[in-house]
Amino acid sequence: MPKTSARNHRNNPYLLDDFFVRGKRTAAGMLWRFRTEVITVIAVVAGFGELTRAVTTIGAVVALIVVIATLTALPWTRRFIIRRAWCVLSRHRIQKVCFETRMHTRSGRLPLVLRICPTEVGERALIWCRAGICAEDFEAHAAEIAAACYAREARIEGNKQRAQLVTVHVVRRDTLAAHHVITPALAPIEDGQRDSKKTA
Repeated sequence: MPKTSARNHRNNPYLLDDFFVRGKRTAAGMLWRFRTEVITVIAVVAGFGELTRAVTTIGAVVALIVVIATLTALPWTRRFIIRRAWCVLSRHRIQKVCFETRMHTRSGRLPLVLRICPTEVGERALIWCRAGICAEDFEAHAAEIAAACYAREARIEGNKQRAQLVTVHVVRRDTLAAHHVITPALAPIEDGQRDSKKTA
């Protein structure tokens, strides 16, 4: 009778992990990764459908255009929409850079982005590291994360109480930088002109 090996997939003690890895490649895994986009599309389609029942289709289209124009015209709603869009994009890009830099487990499980919210300079993402990933891995790939998120830089902060939690600060803008560069009215004097003025 052949002896069973510990490396046999039937003796794998982490069958639940393998189930979740296979689940990422299914439709349910895709829906979970793109949950924000799916919820937004469903809400818009459902709202438009209810509006067409209440009024005509032309009236629903006009109402939708007015709502979109109002949301984009007001500064605070425009900022809210743009910042939330950047959060969604950064979440996908962080997961993509984790996959491309092989910052995942041997079974293929990526770090889990628990929460991402906008800040004054960009976004802040709270990430749950799987077994085999740590904050030092994120620090080693900070430049790749910044490039993937189209940001100026990425700052990594490990949790002092729970080592599995990592905070990634995506910095897009510097709030302390000057918005307008003022050029001096006088042109700089070259060395040859300065010497001629001294001799004169």
